[in-house]
Amino acid sequence: MTMSNKNFRLKVWRQEGPDQEGRLEDFSEFSKDVSEHASFLEMLDLVNDRLIRAGKRPIEFDSDCREGICGSCGCVINGQAHGPERGTAACQLHMRVFRDGDEITVEPYRARAFPVIKDLVVDREAFDKIQHAGGYVSVNTGPKPDANSMKIGKEVSDRAFDAAACIGCGACVAACPNGSASLFTAAKVAQFALLPQGEAERGRRVVSMVERMDELGFGHCSNIGECEAACPKEISLDNIAIMKREYMKAVFSGH
Repeated sequence: MTMSNKNFRLKVWRQEGPDQEGRLEDFSEFSKDVSEHASFLEMLDLVNDRLIRAGKRPIEFDSDCREGICGSCGCVINGQAHGPERGTAACQLHMRVFRDGDEITVEPYRARAFPVIKDLVVDREAFDKIQHAGGYVSVNTGPKPDANSMKIGKEVSDRAFDAAACIGCGACVAACPNGSASLFTAAKVAQFALLPQGEAERGRRVVSMVERMDELGFGHCSNIGECEAACPKEISLDNIAIMKREYMKAVFSGH
């Protein structure tokens, strides 16, 4: 073993299907001699390669861009969504943040609205349903306008951009004791509420998305703040305040 390689005591949640009982399995014999420069997903790739060579079933997990953009890699590492490094998606987490010999426990997101499909893979379609309820601008604006045709103040555009940085990974739901999707929904609402392009459907959008969120079984926000702490894009709790304000205005005005 070279000096930059480490051994880990790896435990991963194994579940054959949505209706099967899951359990933690020890993969320590397959998680030895891992480069500290490997990403967390590359470590799982290495473990899976060794499992396949040993004739065993590989660990199922989601991944796509591996650049912290798509959010599909979300899982719970040592009790924290996306792991111990703040503002970092699991795909950008590197094994150098762990010490040689550390025990690493990997589990799927736990939330009623995110049922486990297999091992670390959960069904996050509920987020798509919230988005379909109004998280877009449906007004036909014709051909693409020039970039500077609609003036927007920098402070406003920065706040809208920060909200739009949400990648829909679901870490906020997994971290919340109530399984609330308020931070995700609020980011999508605030993104458009702050911009003139979203003004026309502002009231209808927030009411539709909040009601859809409640229908899908997500819990209520209780202002604990774990969602903001777990978010790999550090989406601010301020967006929840914007969403609540927008919702109350829409309801009392009959949107």
